Amino acid sequence: VQLQASGGGLVQAGDSLTLSCAASGGYFSTYHLAWFRQAPGKERDFVAAIRGSGSTSYYADSLQGRFTISRDNTKKMLYLEIHSLKPEDTAIYYCGFLPNYNDNRPSTVVSWGQGTQVTVSS
Repeated sequence: VQLQASGGGLVQAGDSLTLSCAASGGYFSTYHLAWFRQAPGKERDFVAAIRGSGSTSYYADSLQGRFTISRDNTKKMLYLEIHSLKPEDTAIYYCGFLPNYNDNRPSTVVSWGQGTQVTVSS
């Protein structure tokens, strides 16, 4: 299964943005999915995860409230809505498969999609 993230760009602080991640191949609805991000010079950090069924999701503690993860299994799509963007949200955003829904360490991700750059200007 391959993933491809899109939807990033240059935005102003306070704007909203929706990132998309398209999947090809495989049984999409059986895979738990997650978003991560990597700021310049920093490690890749967990943002949010969602079950294969879409029934539950959870977020990094520091990001609660401004981020919403969702998926459409009929379209094999994963989404991340980001509201009230801040300059510190500037990063490359990646989607990936989580073998274990409750283990969000980047090292456990099975397959990474190509990231999409989000740049937030102040």
